[in-house]
Amino acid sequence: MRASDARGLPTGCHGEPPAETSLRGGLRGLCRASTVTGGLTELAWVGAHVLMYPFGTRTATLRPDARNRPGEQPAAVRALFAADPLAARIPVLLVHGLVDNRSVFSVMSRSLRRRGFAHVCTWNYSPLLTDVAQGAADLGAHIERLCEQTGHDQVHVVGHSLGGLISRFYVQRQGGDHRVASLITVGTPHHGSVWAHAVPTPLIRQLRPGSPVIRELEEPAPDSRTPVTAIYSDLDQMVVPTSSGRCDHSDLRARNVLVRGVGHLSLPRHRGVVDEVAATLAGIRRPARTSEDVAVA
Repeated sequence: MRASDARGLPTGCHGEPPAETSLRGGLRGLCRASTVTGGLTELAWVGAHVLMYPFGTRTATLRPDARNRPGEQPAAVRALFAADPLAARIPVLLVHGLVDNRSVFSVMSRSLRRRGFAHVCTWNYSPLLTDVAQGAADLGAHIERLCEQTGHDQVHVVGHSLGGLISRFYVQRQGGDHRVASLITVGTPHHGSVWAHAVPTPLIRQLRPGSPVIRELEEPAPDSRTPVTAIYSDLDQMVVPTSSGRCDHSDLRARNVLVRGVGHLSLPRHRGVVDEVAATLAGIRRPARTSEDVAVA
């Protein structure tokens, strides 16, 4: 857990600093070695991502592993499958962000497979998508097909940026909690981003703070059963303010994980983030009954 200062506030929290120190503290933050390194790493990944983007335009073909199909196992084995996500090989679905495709998960998908996750798949939604709710409905239809193909009743979902918001909308507002065993969002603007004011397209307008979609996600959701882990960064250039990457909702079992000095496109490829995703999917780290905050290096 994060340490607290003398006033009982968690260190590194996103509360308002005193007026006389905010500017000085902000300049110091920009000059930190970790911030400079993170910015340079982000630039490198942006260049690499531009080169990799064409290879991710086609949705990958799922090749189910028959050895891990629970419907063909005895009842005792099925009980083990239900209790242990690693043993169950519950499918992991990776959902990309705005103006992107599955190539952003090149590092994460390979790493998860090497760690023993048998069914790691990606989904490319339409680049012409204009509505978060429609994207959530399309995601739900894809998850139904995925469950039918693999024989599993549930999937894990990892969403980057807009992909996390679409996934949360499906879970929270469209009854997707019965299909999604756990949801991990990475660099997702749960409370909107002020950058969305710069582009007046229908979809991006829904990402503005206080938009109808954001307000709908703030409505009560007492029956939502899916635990949520929100991984966010203090150097996210697209989620502004960066505290918007937190999932704060009184009815959700949410765990907010702060990663320092990592840019928006670097997040799905950062080793610490991948480790956090893998540990969460394996059930090693679970959200508490109430909201919880942690920080990783």
